[in-house]
Amino acid sequence: MTTNTGIGRTLFDKLWDMHCIDDLGDGTGLILIDRVMLHERTGGVALESLAAAGRTVNAPAQVFATMDHVVDTLPGRTDATIMPTGRDFILATRTAAQAAGITLFDLGDDRQGIVHVVSPEQGIILPGLTLVCPDSHTCSQGALGGLAWGIGSTEAEHALATSTLRVRKPKSMRITIEGSLAAGVTAKDLALHLLGRFGAAGAKGHVVEYAGSAVRALEIEERLTLCNMATELAAFTAIVAPDEKAFAYLEGRPYAPTGDEWARAVESWHDLRSDDGARFDTDLRIDAADVAPGITWGTSPQHYAPIDAVVPAYEGVAARDSREAYDRALDYMGVAAGQSLRDLRIDAAFIGSCTNARLSDLRRAAAVLKGRHVAPGVRAICVPGSSRVKAAAEAEGLDAIFRNSGFEWRESGCSMCFFAGGESFGAGERVVSSTNRNFESRQGPGTRTHLASPETVAASAIAGMIADPRLLQTGN
Repeated sequence: MTTNTGIGRTLFDKLWDMHCIDDLGDGTGLILIDRVMLHERTGGVALESLAAAGRTVNAPAQVFATMDHVVDTLPGRTDATIMPTGRDFILATRTAAQAAGITLFDLGDDRQGIVHVVSPEQGIILPGLTLVCPDSHTCSQGALGGLAWGIGSTEAEHALATSTLRVRKPKSMRITIEGSLAAGVTAKDLALHLLGRFGAAGAKGHVVEYAGSAVRALEIEERLTLCNMATELAAFTAIVAPDEKAFAYLEGRPYAPTGDEWARAVESWHDLRSDDGARFDTDLRIDAADVAPGITWGTSPQHYAPIDAVVPAYEGVAARDSREAYDRALDYMGVAAGQSLRDLRIDAAFIGSCTNARLSDLRRAAAVLKGRHVAPGVRAICVPGSSRVKAAAEAEGLDAIFRNSGFEWRESGCSMCFFAGGESFGAGERVVSSTNRNFESRQGPGTRTHLASPETVAASAIAGMIADPRLLQTGN
């Protein structure tokens, strides 16, 4: 199925056309899947179901699994988990992965980590490839110019068996961000700003291409953060056209091409960009200068405000929230309209997740923490995004900065990004978190979560209340 052929094709059109094996009619195509990523919460189930049906993995060399979702992150961990039945998920995935002959980044493997951190750092996702994973934040990986999206376990089984998926072609959206982000403003702040402006359904049914000078200025790990949050906009996925930064990031990665193949790959990757005059179904623009360090006040990622603002009145959010949902969010979070977000006292601080637990995230948080200490009564935890991130951070001495400041330093994994019956924060506790979702009970039954950048989490941990990281970064 070829659409918008010739002049004026979007990057998404090009990726779709490269992988569309057959036009199935009604806007649906049979899409070739280049890579499949799995994790132990759903991967073992898909592999076991496939084997029970008498089918095998079509291309084992293109399938990768990691242990991340239900593993414990406390030092000295084993297969045992706090989550009930978590050990069963780990053992089932290990057994099924070995039987299927796929690559497994197991506990104890220095390549283990959160699936969306592991894939880029290993060079599994590459420009122009399709990649699927049974996890909604698979869209992160579009930051490197691939078409990556989240699927369900049944779709994962189909992709494993056939290296294809039936997909109804989404619409296209371009979000152009021009100008420069101000000092102290991060990709996480930008992602939250977009949610506050366009809403949690703002990109529903679309593939989002992030473009503009502000996006080009972002480093790859920042682009990964920006694309990660596209699923909170209800996007099918997000992409950024690959450039020299992407090529430099990928060169030498374990699963990236080498030698002459690398040179040929880079040459072809230069064509992966939207043509001049490409037409998008939706075209949005924002000024990077309008973005400030921000934080969420409610129970949806769209409940965002600049950190020096107040909780908005209902009239300010009525276009996207019902009165009932708004009142419920205020009640759950224990805040009131007009209340200042800064100076809300906190009980805990969490740095981790596939959104903000890469090495650059930890470096920036450590710069805020260095020489300072977490406020009394605040529990602070840092969970690196992968075992390689953890090792690199320790080689730089970042772990000592976190520990000396009063943070717990953990093994890699999803940890308390979400609650699945394992470790959690307490009911009614207010947590500033670098994660991606602040739904009710997301980090534990009754826990109140405020989403923010790693710098804001670090500054808030020190202050014992929601704090503007710029005040510490400038020495004020």
